[in-house]
Amino acid sequence: MDKSNILSLPGIYCDSKTTYSRWKTREVQIGDIPMGADNPIRIQSMTTIDTMDTLGSVAQTIKMVDAGCDYVRITAPSIKEAQNLANIKDELRKRGYKVPLVADIHFTPNAAEVAARIVEKVRINPGNYADKKKFDQLSYTDAAYAAELERIYGKFKPLVSICKEYGTALRIGTNHGSLSDRIMSHYGDTPEGMVESALEFIRMCEDMNFYNLVISMKSSNPQVMVKAYRLLVEKMTLEQMNYPLHLGVTEAGDGEDGRVKSAVGIGTLLEDGLGDTVRVSLTEEPEKEAPVAIALVKRYTQRAAAQPSKDIFKITDIPVTKPFESQEVNAFIGGSLVPRVFVDISKSNLKDPLALHAVGYRYDMLLDKFHMGEQSVDFVYLGDELPSFTMPGNLKQVYNYGTWLSLKERHNIHPIFDLSSFQQATIKDPAINFVSLSNDDLQTEAFENFQNDKTVVFILTTTAVHGMADQRQFFQNIQSLGLSNPVLIKRSYDKAEFSGPIGDIMDPEEPISKQQLYASTDLGALLIDGLGSGIWIDSPAIPTDKLVSLSFGILQATRSRISKTEYISCPSCGRTLFDLQETTQMIRSRTNHLKGLKIGIMGCIVNGPGEMADADYGYVGAGPDKITLYRGQQVVKKNVSSANALDELINIIKEDGLWLEVPA
Repeated sequence: MDKSNILSLPGIYCDSKTTYSRWKTREVQIGDIPMGADNPIRIQSMTTIDTMDTLGSVAQTIKMVDAGCDYVRITAPSIKEAQNLANIKDELRKRGYKVPLVADIHFTPNAAEVAARIVEKVRINPGNYADKKKFDQLSYTDAAYAAELERIYGKFKPLVSICKEYGTALRIGTNHGSLSDRIMSHYGDTPEGMVESALEFIRMCEDMNFYNLVISMKSSNPQVMVKAYRLLVEKMTLEQMNYPLHLGVTEAGDGEDGRVKSAVGIGTLLEDGLGDTVRVSLTEEPEKEAPVAIALVKRYTQRAAAQPSKDIFKITDIPVTKPFESQEVNAFIGGSLVPRVFVDISKSNLKDPLALHAVGYRYDMLLDKFHMGEQSVDFVYLGDELPSFTMPGNLKQVYNYGTWLSLKERHNIHPIFDLSSFQQATIKDPAINFVSLSNDDLQTEAFENFQNDKTVVFILTTTAVHGMADQRQFFQNIQSLGLSNPVLIKRSYDKAEFSGPIGDIMDPEEPISKQQLYASTDLGALLIDGLGSGIWIDSPAIPTDKLVSLSFGILQATRSRISKTEYISCPSCGRTLFDLQETTQMIRSRTNHLKGLKIGIMGCIVNGPGEMADADYGYVGAGPDKITLYRGQQVVKKNVSSANALDELINIIKEDGLWLEVPA
């Protein structure tokens, strides 16, 4: 199946309801902390220390629980680690910690069977549990495919029997990058393949009357991840299943990139009312993951309690959000062009050209000229403020209509109106007219008189409690009216929204961190569905340069505009064979100028090459001080010394003609 068709999968679940509520799942008992049904959305993370280090694992688990984790996952790559889970659990109980433990299993059914007798939950990956991932091209008759499923069932039954006997929950965790060769041969590298991979194992469990299941559909690509979860819910509903969902974006990375990518994927599904437990995978210390997950989840706890003051206005009840195909305006915005970035600089020092550095325009005082970068914004809003210097020719300026009208020179300068003032205006810009409106404005007399003007770009605002649903409905409404004007999505955030710590950890960057999560959800959820020709994050409490970085980060995470190198970096675990955080920063420091390249950085063979499914290059731990380098999913060099591995990776990129020298 062509990935470009993901958005148009028939019947895919996307709840456009106008009030927030969660999709009702069955309750699954995990130790003393049940999941699903009406229980709170649970928080979890995963240890990064060697599982054989009992005291180290205990200390790290306690940090994670104190940071807000309800469950803690620990890798068990072989029987010896699975057996040592008993020692870890005993030591935790001695210290008064009853947190349910989850054993993470890849490739080793015998380790899973040991762990299931010890911990409260076992996670298996159907792509490599009694199935194969060797990147072989296979072909099956229907009978051969059924026989292979029967063989897998035979290998899987003992684990299910143990889980039933010991009251152990089971997570069937599909990962986009580790679909088995069998599934790949039948369904391809698609959300449909991910869903069917999980459903096969769910049906086996149900055949044995075992229902203590949790399901996940993870990918490092938030768009694939969102489509897979939505399709899973659609398929489960058809088969009368309602198992709890574990949400997560794999290999999200670190810093802002990791938080933005995680929020785009997880937040979009939380907006749909999906998700019973959340794990944010960051290439950082594991206790830093929980506060981010808590901040995401807490927003929906508050959302459920908030009562909307009025219903969201609907012209139509389209059951599935369709991508919005807009016309192109002034050969600059809309149509097939990349989404544009719009930023407010009206409060900046407009007497100094250096003020534009924050929006990506570097001023050279000696030459009296501006230099653009990959993250130079497209539009700046100045309100009624006029700059004292000549603005760069590539930067389009937007003023309030009255101020725009007073200007003699209007090249690259455009007005912004509300709906009424646009209707009343006798002089308009022949190139681009921005008209600010909300979904509610579609039911006003001013909109009834609106004549389709091909110079108009809508700036879509909202004050609704369920703002994303309100803005999504706007796109459905204007599609039903036959309008195709580009829509720039604007979300405004009050400083009060960012008060209070993220989780229980105070952080001086915390208002910025919450802004990253909220805006990535609110704007990313629409962009992922093919809605919007640009974005405007309006947040006076956040520095302009941070808003610019965030805007481009959201576009990158939704794969709608690429402006930098992307790092698909796993969060580390007890299998990791090198310092992942240090290595990621080292690779980033030498390659972050390679716009558009995707580099996977994986701590062990479990997370590579499969987990970096759509990376261009891979850097994967193969043993102590040994790295294997990949081009796509093909091994290029094995067992390279870690001291030379980055140079060797750069040489491979150079051989492919994709290396660029660092700009002066």
